[in-house]
Amino acid sequence: MNDHFLNNVTLAQFREVFKDSPQIGIGDDFCVIDMRFQSKGRVLNYPFRFDGILLVWCLEGQLKVSINLNEYELKDNSLFVFVPGNIFKINEIVESSSESLHYVCVAMSRQFVQNQKLDVNKVFTHGLSLMTDPSIELSGEEASVMADYIDMMGKILKSNIEYKKECIQSIWPSMLYLIAGVLNRRNSNQTAETHSSSRSRMLFEQFINLVAEYHTVHRSVGFYAGKLCLTPKYLSKLIKNATGKSAPEWIDAYV
Repeated sequence: MNDHFLNNVTLAQFREVFKDSPQIGIGDDFCVIDMRFQSKGRVLNYPFRFDGILLVWCLEGQLKVSINLNEYELKDNSLFVFVPGNIFKINEIVESSSESLHYVCVAMSRQFVQNQKLDVNKVFTHGLSLMTDPSIELSGEEASVMADYIDMMGKILKSNIEYKKECIQSIWPSMLYLIAGVLNRRNSNQTAETHSSSRSRMLFEQFINLVAEYHTVHRSVGFYAGKLCLTPKYLSKLIKNATGKSAPEWIDAYV
């Protein structure tokens, strides 16, 4: 694989990277991969974007990853949620835990998640927090339920039953509601934001969605400010206050 190939990765290509790991799925739409340490995983040291949703649950070990240029640590019972447009790169496998590194990845294509019956407002009420902090720490009870979901999906995918795809399409949204609940708990434990700060973050969410859509053709702050009916100066100030990074820095990150 070369650097260009990893810029935008489809589910089929992602599965190929981990072809030596146990994996079960439905064509190029959905899969569950049981990943353990392997040198081939280092190919993901190159930045890439996945065209779909990735849920990565670490069962054991430590892994340092970069998401949208920010570094995070994936450790025991931590769950990472990658949404379309995220830029992902493996920075470092902590040597002390390299041989015991074990994590499960649930991957689904963009096409697979379309037209699902979800209460989007409820599931993604705290979606902004996934952009600024995609790491979720699961409690023992939450981890147990997550394991049950993955085990059930595995049994369905391995079976010879009819309507496998429809069964999975019914189960994974339920798992998203579990994650939404965890996010709600996490955010409730944090200091309440002021109205001004909340407005800044709401605008940031709108801004980052626009950047994800237009960054390949529009790279000026003025373009995005116009879309949001704001002056470039005011938009830059709001983005800086909300995230600590300027609007041009976010645009450059996606470019």
